[in-house]
Amino acid sequence: MPEPSGLAAFAGEVCPGIFRFTMHDDRIDFESDSYLVVESGRVTLLDPLPIEDRELTQRGTVEAICLTASCHERSAWRYRAELKVPVYAPRGGVDFEEPPDRWYQAGDRLPCGLLAVHAPGPTEAHYAFHLARESGVVFCADLLTNAEGTGLSFVPDVYQDEPARTRESVRRLLDLRFEILCSNHGEPVIGGAQEAIARALARDQTRPPS
Repeated sequence: MPEPSGLAAFAGEVCPGIFRFTMHDDRIDFESDSYLVVESGRVTLLDPLPIEDRELTQRGTVEAICLTASCHERSAWRYRAELKVPVYAPRGGVDFEEPPDRWYQAGDRLPCGLLAVHAPGPTEAHYAFHLARESGVVFCADLLTNAEGTGLSFVPDVYQDEPARTRESVRRLLDLRFEILCSNHGEPVIGGAQEAIARALARDQTRPPS
């Protein structure tokens, strides 16, 4: 899938060292978000959207790009070429436009202290990232969305390989320590993220399959 058109806008610092970028993604006609994580002047791009050049350089030196799934390549390959940094991708992922530099699997530690958490459902090789910083942060990729006004919800079943496994992956997130949840589609939940997930799971029980 090609890069989205335009540039993602800076949407604020979620917590110290974690910066959000957002845009209306013309490829899917929906909001897409990506994050930049900084640790001691080192920067890691997560599922990077196209952003202004100064946003890439003003917070430190970009040293890595981490993808949660093959469907989140976005601007990764262009930034790899421009910045001369490695792309980390999940082992078992298929249909990458270019070969990643390094493969990771469940339990691996990635740049900036990110922990790879296997979270299948949207695809088999789909991952969340856990960061044990502050009160804990989870980047949940496509497990949940948080579109304005609707609250946390699941991606429609038609866009997931195994919707039941997605639900199980979300339940397993609750075993981690975190208060902040960052999705690839929608506003982050800042504070009370585990309670918000529990409510989303409860609402989902009362809805017919999408």
